[in-house]
Amino acid sequence: MPSPIAFSSPLPKPFDAAQASLGMERWRQQAAAAEPETRAWAEAFADSEPGRALIEAVCGNSPYLGHSLTRELPFVARTVQDGFDDSFAALIAALHAEHDEEKSMDRLMAGLRVAKRRAALLIALADIAGAWPLFRVTGALSELAETGVQLAANFLLRRAGEAGTLTLPDPQRPWVGSGLIVLGMGKLGGRELNYSSDIDLIVLYDDAVVQTPQPDNLARTFIRLARDLVRIMDERTKDGYVFRTDLRLRPDPGATPLAVSVSAAEIYYGSVGQNWERAAMIKARPIAGDPEAGASFLRFLEPFVWRRNLDFAAIQDIHSIKRQINAHKGHREVTVNGHDIKVGRGGIREIEFFAQTQQLIFGGRDPRVRIAPTLMANEALRDVGRVPPQTVEELAGAYHFLRRVEHRIQMIDDQQTHRIPADDAGVAHLATFLGYDDPAAFRAELLATLGQVEDRYAELFEEAPSLSGPGNLVFTGTDPDPGTVETLTGMGFADPARVISVVSAWHRGRYRATRSGRARELLTELTPALLSALAKTPAPDSALMNFDDFLGKLPAGVGLFSLFVANPWLLELVAEIMGIAPQMAKTLSRNPSLLDAVLSPDFFDPLPGKEDGLAEDHARVMAAARDFEDALTLSRRWTNDQRFRAGVHILRGITDGDRCGAFLADLADIVVPDLARRVEEEFAQRHGHIPGGAWVVVAMGKLGSRQLTITSDIDLIVIYDVAPGEGPRLSDGTKPLSPNEYYIKLTQRLTNAITAPMGDGRLYEVDMRLRPSGNAGPLATSLDAFLKYQTTDAWTWEHMALTRARVIGGDPALADRVSAAIRSVLTAPRDADRLLWDVADMRRRIEKEFGTTNVWNVKYARGGLIDIEFIAQYLQLRHGHERPDILHIGTAKALGCAARTGALDPEVAEDLEATLRLWRRVQGFLRLTTAGVLDPNQVSPSLLAGLVRAAFPDEREPGGVDFPELDHRIRAVAARAHGHFKALVEEPAGRLAPPTTTPPA
Repeated sequence: MPSPIAFSSPLPKPFDAAQASLGMERWRQQAAAAEPETRAWAEAFADSEPGRALIEAVCGNSPYLGHSLTRELPFVARTVQDGFDDSFAALIAALHAEHDEEKSMDRLMAGLRVAKRRAALLIALADIAGAWPLFRVTGALSELAETGVQLAANFLLRRAGEAGTLTLPDPQRPWVGSGLIVLGMGKLGGRELNYSSDIDLIVLYDDAVVQTPQPDNLARTFIRLARDLVRIMDERTKDGYVFRTDLRLRPDPGATPLAVSVSAAEIYYGSVGQNWERAAMIKARPIAGDPEAGASFLRFLEPFVWRRNLDFAAIQDIHSIKRQINAHKGHREVTVNGHDIKVGRGGIREIEFFAQTQQLIFGGRDPRVRIAPTLMANEALRDVGRVPPQTVEELAGAYHFLRRVEHRIQMIDDQQTHRIPADDAGVAHLATFLGYDDPAAFRAELLATLGQVEDRYAELFEEAPSLSGPGNLVFTGTDPDPGTVETLTGMGFADPARVISVVSAWHRGRYRATRSGRARELLTELTPALLSALAKTPAPDSALMNFDDFLGKLPAGVGLFSLFVANPWLLELVAEIMGIAPQMAKTLSRNPSLLDAVLSPDFFDPLPGKEDGLAEDHARVMAAARDFEDALTLSRRWTNDQRFRAGVHILRGITDGDRCGAFLADLADIVVPDLARRVEEEFAQRHGHIPGGAWVVVAMGKLGSRQLTITSDIDLIVIYDVAPGEGPRLSDGTKPLSPNEYYIKLTQRLTNAITAPMGDGRLYEVDMRLRPSGNAGPLATSLDAFLKYQTTDAWTWEHMALTRARVIGGDPALADRVSAAIRSVLTAPRDADRLLWDVADMRRRIEKEFGTTNVWNVKYARGGLIDIEFIAQYLQLRHGHERPDILHIGTAKALGCAARTGALDPEVAEDLEATLRLWRRVQGFLRLTTAGVLDPNQVSPSLLAGLVRAAFPDEREPGGVDFPELDHRIRAVAARAHGHFKALVEEPAGRLAPPTTTPPA
């Protein structure tokens, strides 16, 4: 019987003696049940010193390997007797012999899985025993993967040929002339697979080479082939799996099928291929399919990967990829427990990246450095004088050490992980498996190695400032960079994986704005600042998606990105808008050119009034209108531009929701009458005019009181009048209409013109429910009918609404008559007790339907806007007959008039007016910053700062106010205002007997 093999280095001690003992017991049980020859060998091996040491080292350190060892006694016997090299060669030869002409997918899958299990055991034993150096271990793993992919690809090509979907030039050798290209990428391409590695593949088909009787099904044929290839390699069965298989390195994987045509790939790499993809292609190697087609494709890629004339911008972009990583030199903040030795600081990825970035820069002119394996690439860079010999030596030593650690981590449970165990016991286990007697010695060597790599790696960053911000911000490759996930989480993003996916999509050129290389380079430079700015907003993830929507609608990117680079404050403003002002974000997405206006010197000057150039500016813009459609477009653009400017002023604290109300009302006062005139001219082309007829547009609600917010709709009513005459009165157009029909249709046209959605959005939403009889009444009302309704049929709440009515457009003479009619209604004598009861009852009904304890719902909360507005309206209606000077469309002014006329205590009036202005400031800010009502539990620091500024603009140290304090102060103000409402309305009304009739709900 042959003697057991001698091991090249001392075997590790078992970490778990009980498991080692159990493993030995299983070995002997399996030996007892084996064939006589195997039994004799196994028992002798277990009784020998080297054999017992090996069994205990494997079973006492790796449950996975221990199970495989005792399960595969005959294979272990052959391996020990024949040696690792011969046994592995025999295993690969057997795969080919058994499956080169395989007809059954199930048999192929089973054969590959059994071979993988045995090869994994053999390679692990050779590694643990020190019989194979690193390159032989990784090379064997790579050869096994390559063999599996080749057998799978050949089987699938043969099956497609037999099914008639492909025409194979040589069915006995299906890969020849097939046009299929399977590229091994990453560690597989460089023959550097780790022990539990997945494999990265790109599946292509050369549409100029493939022969098929079904050309229309060509793409589907290869997509199905790629899917089945992954299944053969990746699917878990009772026999396990072969290799986890990843196809995400293909061109733009989120937007392309599993198999990509060569023509599509050439277009992609020739137009939007990224520098990290150039780095990935350094290791690309055809491992299956048509070798000629694969070689041809790689020749095509050479100018993409190896740029002979690397321009300055491209070098900057390569450096920017490196600079996205938070590289440190001389700092030792790394801890052993839980550290990722692949992508963590000082890890394997840094050694790989050290070589690849310099290969990209120098490989275009010097083919000697175009080498896939990492250590060989560093040696080539040393040989041409690009890297100091000592650095290459240090990195090689570190690479060997870290890969050995990586393999032991993965051997324990066959897990594709690169993390040191998080607990001390796990670290001690790993140290023992690596052959250390003391975990402290392992910790010291690991930290020293990581620090050495970190120092060498950081030297690449010394000439350029970091792009990493508060930590790693890397958006290259396919898997999220753990450092980037950690950075984004620390910044406040709830879903880092989604953030990485979105930013990666920008760099893949999916948007028009990012299709040029220069645009992507600029965006790379901007990304850290952008993310930092977005992170300061109340909901960073939503802010990012708003910016993504904005980016997706840009026609081009270089100009705007250059603007951001030159004006960093502008990028911060855009991020603020995306995160804090959703309505403004939509406006900006529709019209990015608004940012040009922000750069104008007068953008942040005080907002002008109607008489201060605003009307003239509107007239200048509208003069360019060629027709009615043009007028609609220009009116929207001008109004939205002005609203955007007002929003920015509110965000930046230049103005507030209270002071801005008049400016926003001026916009509507200018644009609505102008549109009304144009609508009438358009309407008259078909229907003519009503002889002796006139109409006016009356503003109600917030527009009437000149208290609009950025997002307010506008309340309008239309009143018309026709001079008396003989006979039926019809319009004088080719399609005559009666006055009633004429003005109703004209009103309908006006509301359509205002509300129609166009490229620049809607002008305003229009509410006409405040017209006589509400929705049941006609859209336009004659003056006589209006007066009759208001004097005989209107409810108290309709007269309350009328206190804010004002004519904003139409016939001047009729405007005077309508204004007089409104005033006559408001100054008419009325039953004071009935008025008081009605006002209190209406507030009670509103409270029943919309009542809230959230004081930040400033409209409906007790002591909020409705309470104060009802007080002002009640006092005007109650005292308007005796004291007509009390009337004013503005609530604040009406309270002042009430005080001056003796209808309200001056101190109460002053308190109510101050509270009203507070609510308007808060509401104006919240309308910009929240989609609905503010949730007190979702207040970010930036939102809090804006709220404090809006609520208390004179606060000397707003940063010292936290939300609970602000909430407490706001509630105190609301309680005081509610107290005034109770004293003036609720309590007096409560002492009255209910009226015999009640107002409608």
